[in-house]
Amino acid sequence: MRGFRWPPPPDGGPRTWGPGPGGPRTGRPALPEPETDLVTTPHGVRLERLVTGSGDPVTVFAHGLGNGIATTRPFGSGVTGRRIFFQFRGHGRSDAPPGPWGYPELARDLRAMADLGGATRAFGASLGAGALCRLLSESPERFERLVFFLPAVLDQPRGEVARQRLTALLDAVESGDASAVAEVVSAELPAAVRNTPAGWAYLRQRLDQLLRDGLARGLASLPDQVALPAAGALAAVTAPALVIGCAGDDLHPVEVAEQLAAALPAATLHVYDRPGVLWSERADLRTRISGFLNE
Repeated sequence: MRGFRWPPPPDGGPRTWGPGPGGPRTGRPALPEPETDLVTTPHGVRLERLVTGSGDPVTVFAHGLGNGIATTRPFGSGVTGRRIFFQFRGHGRSDAPPGPWGYPELARDLRAMADLGGATRAFGASLGAGALCRLLSESPERFERLVFFLPAVLDQPRGEVARQRLTALLDAVESGDASAVAEVVSAELPAAVRNTPAGWAYLRQRLDQLLRDGLARGLASLPDQVALPAAGALAAVTAPALVIGCAGDDLHPVEVAEQLAAALPAATLHVYDRPGVLWSERADLRTRISGFLNE
């Protein structure tokens, strides 16, 4: 199998070793980063925000650990109304108050963004799904429709794989070594996507953001924490919910998605049969999310 190589080819590659033609030089580039603003929340933490679209309904999008606005925007591409994307504390240009932080603090960030923007619908990916669960356990009637993408934690800590991945990413970003960061981030890509134009575009975008803005050390303890004391805390959530899981994903065990769907009274569960759905099932994923939220 071809290994990951850094730095990338000057024109975005891909490249191969040995005889034979290289692959196609075309591919969809990653979304460019638009201008964002900093919003002071009622709890005093400034959070980076991007608002797109117009009108109602309003949907807030919460990203995963070590990710941010750029990686969350594709989920909202077909969603009608106004869309609010933001960066949790410790990510991007958002403040990094003294840590460590837990899901109560992340839920507070999410609630502030939703309240300030008048959001009635919510999407949470991975870490964002956990923050959304925590918010709902405190305010079960806050949203009218809910989407949880690859939930990673409910009432049990995430485990050693997630801990090692986050520690490696924090260490690499802190070192400022682009190649070290690239090695860690490349693990987010399916093997078939690495050394392709789309893969290099994604990798460059992630590196630009991580090396420019960094990641706060206050995030380091999150894999050891739980979003809820017990999944039963979601029993009062009556809003229709879509829970999306994926078989074979070590960072987002399908069992967590199944547990979450069982805990939510009005949930629909969809499980993809292999990891890497952002690359292999992107069109279906976008249609599924927008179709549910646009009802």
